[in-house]
Amino acid sequence: MSTPGALLVKYVGFHVDVLVREYRFAVQDPGKEDLNYTLTISNEAFVAHRVRYQDAAEICSQRLRRELDTYANHPPTNSFCITDAELATYQEAHAPKHPKSYQKRSNDDTVS
Repeated sequence: MSTPGALLVKYVGFHVDVLVREYRFAVQDPGKEDLNYTLTISNEAFVAHRVRYQDAAEICSQRLRRELDTYANHPPTNSFCITDAELATYQEAHAPKHPKSYQKRSNDDTVS
């Protein structure tokens, strides 16, 4: 059940252009007209492995939600470009955790 006045952010799809991939979202605010947003990530960022294709929509969704929060659900623009800094922050936050290294216990019962 949604909270009165709560926004619903829906991923609509993406479009590949020459320089960027455009990720599209529709934002529904109960009782108001839906607003459409486009977020882009440079194709070069994918080629350089700074972002994975399967993570791109989530990265864009997080950025859009930050913009909506920052501007009380009314950002000054409906299009945003994901920066290399945002990609790096996402990558760091989702990097695999390295297991703790354990030292092998010495066995006092070893035969010499």
